[in-house]
Amino acid sequence: MTSSWTGRAWSCTVRLVVEDDRALGAATADLTALLDRVDLAASRFRPDSALSRANANACRPTAVPRLLVDLVAAALQVAQLTRGAVDPCVGSALAHLGYDRDFAAVAVAAAADPAAAAVAEGAAAAPRAVPGPAWHTVRLDRDAGLLGVPPGAALDLGATAKAYTADLAAAELARRYATAVLVELGGDLAVAGHRPDGWLIQVAEREGADGQLVLVRHGGLTTSTTTVRRWQRGGRLVHHIIDPRTGAPAAGPWRTASVFAASALRANAASTAAIVLGDDALDWLDEQGLPARLVAQDGAVHRSPGWPAARITTDATSAAGRSS
Repeated sequence: MTSSWTGRAWSCTVRLVVEDDRALGAATADLTALLDRVDLAASRFRPDSALSRANANACRPTAVPRLLVDLVAAALQVAQLTRGAVDPCVGSALAHLGYDRDFAAVAVAAAADPAAAAVAEGAAAAPRAVPGPAWHTVRLDRDAGLLGVPPGAALDLGATAKAYTADLAAAELARRYATAVLVELGGDLAVAGHRPDGWLIQVAEREGADGQLVLVRHGGLTTSTTTVRRWQRGGRLVHHIIDPRTGAPAAGPWRTASVFAASALRANAASTAAIVLGDDALDWLDEQGLPARLVAQDGAVHRSPGWPAARITTDATSAAGRSS
């Protein structure tokens, strides 16, 4: 009998669904413990995290735990796969825009700052963004466990760590408890284990919004959107998906991208890249052979070939749009 748990972590909704309800309690404890380990390794907002130490020691190799080595390696793999459209070297650009703490605190600070909230003509312009060092300047020695952050850069793993963790959690829990598992971290969704009928997922721009039901039997499904994590900065509305070419929030024709792939990490790489690539996104997704659903700034929905067909049912697990 299917059973589920829903919680909060990393300023997003966390959802765990298991086919065997007897495994839910132990699987939930394992998932929350993993989220805590990832946070301690890779949070940009915790001064005691391994990533914060490496960012503070830019220019010098820093010893980091194996978990962070794997997370950075995944981020660099995604950067190469997307030809730099998704680059972990955007931490400084995000901090420049005011995203230098947990997002809930960013939103509160922006709302409390009259200068930031001003939108009238003549309001102060947002701070000028500048591109940072590219991903290929990151130095990672996987065998020695050493991470070298480029001078002037700060790594941010927000575009990949959730998806990587969803994949890791789903696979480990399915193996450990011999049951089919679905893990969703803020819209990065991964499934593992044997479930012949698959999982029915509602794809939407944000949690609770209208969307489309799709059937997922394996792999990952992610949604990246500019409609959720956004805030006022210098009188301008900004969001968290950075175009590495400019160091500024992506300003293309798409506000939301949902992608299905063999893993949540691969799907997230593509959904985030689609927002950044803008007019080139559909051609790039087609080249990659990845089914996608894109929502334009005016709300028009565009689907690439192979996008999962809708199926109406009352047994659906909601996968809301996220900030990747």
